[in-house]
Amino acid sequence: MSKVAIIGAGFVGSTAAYAMLIKNIANEIALVDPSGKKAEGEAMDLGQGLQFMTGTKITYCEKFSMCGAADIVIITAGAAQKPGETRLDLVNKNAAIFKEMIPEIAETAPDSIIMIVTNPVDIMTRIAIEYSGFPDSRVFGTGTTLDSARFRYLLGKHYDVSPSSVHAYIVGEHGDSEFPVWSRANIGGVLLRDHAGHDPGVMEDIFKQTRGAAYEIISRKGATYYAIGMVIAQLTDAIIRDKNEVFPVSVMLEDYYGESDVCLSIPAVIGRTGIKRKIPLPLDESEQKALHGSASTLRDIHQNISV
Repeated sequence: MSKVAIIGAGFVGSTAAYAMLIKNIANEIALVDPSGKKAEGEAMDLGQGLQFMTGTKITYCEKFSMCGAADIVIITAGAAQKPGETRLDLVNKNAAIFKEMIPEIAETAPDSIIMIVTNPVDIMTRIAIEYSGFPDSRVFGTGTTLDSARFRYLLGKHYDVSPSSVHAYIVGEHGDSEFPVWSRANIGGVLLRDHAGHDPGVMEDIFKQTRGAAYEIISRKGATYYAIGMVIAQLTDAIIRDKNEVFPVSVMLEDYYGESDVCLSIPAVIGRTGIKRKIPLPLDESEQKALHGSASTLRDIHQNISV
């Protein structure tokens, strides 16, 4: 039996629940939201489609402690990013929310794995590790998994191949200091720079489109939720089915190119126990410099949080 609790029944949380329901990932999905009516409404809407699905129970509650222990706790709750705001603008608002929320989760579900979606996700992941007292293998953020999916989608369009055949990562902060690992990006084992149609200017434009994708979507429809909902479902599936899949997620670094005590995205193996191991991704000199810059940005923000 597997139970997933999603904290926050807004656009992201409810879309993630829908994606998980469609993929038949968990035996029970519990929607948790301070607005009990919102959680109830989403649970009703999802539940009324269960005739076409099998094996999933949809529940809801206002407080996490009312829902009982879960195997995986997915946190989407927090202040939403508004047009013109960066993810880091949200830090103090959401740090205050986590200060109350995370200890309750740790007490109610002491053996759970916590997945952070709330932005700024790298800072929130580190805060969740601190407030939960969990080993960092059981707390991670969605990080740059979505950024990398956007990157592969745009590269696939350029090279006219499926995004699933593009092997390329965005790593670092899930935000403005993120960067692409060009030195390892490839299609079919052949580096991008060796493919016909490679143009450094076009590649840089593709990265800029990737980095600004959320801002572009928010300016048009007010929020992003479909793609991140699919990311959440995929990561949850990797945990529940112990798939040992590799995703670039936000994890606590331990002497990773000399960086420690900061959370940012690097490729990691995900399975039933959470983060099974972190992959030492070979980076060239410019990429290492970008990694240190990203880590420095996040470390400075963390040191200046006031809650």
